[in-house]
Amino acid sequence: MPAPVSMTGFAGASFATPLGQAAIEIRSVNSRFLDLTLKVADDLRAFEPQIRERIGGRLARGKVECRLSVQRAAGRNHAPEPGGLAALQRLGDAVRQALPQAAPLSVADVLAWPGVLEAPALDADALRAALLAALDEALDRLQESRAREGAAIADGLRSRCDGIETIVEQLRRRLPELRAAVERKLTERLNQALAAPLAAAAALTREEVAERIRQEVTLYGLRADVDEELSRLATHVAEVRRVVDAGGAVAAGSTS
Repeated sequence: MPAPVSMTGFAGASFATPLGQAAIEIRSVNSRFLDLTLKVADDLRAFEPQIRERIGGRLARGKVECRLSVQRAAGRNHAPEPGGLAALQRLGDAVRQALPQAAPLSVADVLAWPGVLEAPALDADALRAALLAALDEALDRLQESRAREGAAIADGLRSRCDGIETIVEQLRRRLPELRAAVERKLTERLNQALAAPLAAAAALTREEVAERIRQEVTLYGLRADVDEELSRLATHVAEVRRVVDAGGAVAAGSTS
């Protein structure tokens, strides 16, 4: 029997890169279709198409958000690149000639300037392989999380179905008793309220009045019969069981 799978879940994974430690976080909630949002660090944005393809191949439904961040390790930056420093100095000299009042660049400004610090050499293929392996790990954990929650949802739904079926069976066994009690009480009330007025107004015999009341009680009993509603409820419960037993994606909800 295939197990239901919740569309709500969270998982993560991490991997090392020449840039620093990278982390992947994936969270999902209910949605009829796959609604994917990616938030990828600039250093890894080139791999966004592969990330979308990998997630789309593993998940069919859910509103999914995937975050990919990089925490640069302290002390991993290389020494300033001489060519970059020289180019920045030439630019600074040109600016000061045109704008003598311009403030000089700070050390932080210089180090933040593109090309000043040597970037670590990146092996794009190795980085892509490490990223996709970590993404697969996160997706595996997400699927496991969704499967655990789906199993809990299924257990809750089956428990409710059991309770409803128990109540329906109890009511079916008591229907004759309940009908008789309602008819008896209704007959007593009608006798108290209508017997004398009907007999006085229409000159009816007591037997005729009793027959008239009996007809009214019978008509009321037919209108108040809940056997059809109980059968419909049992059909709905059977359909819930069929859907749960079929497995697949289900929306998470409270089972308390």
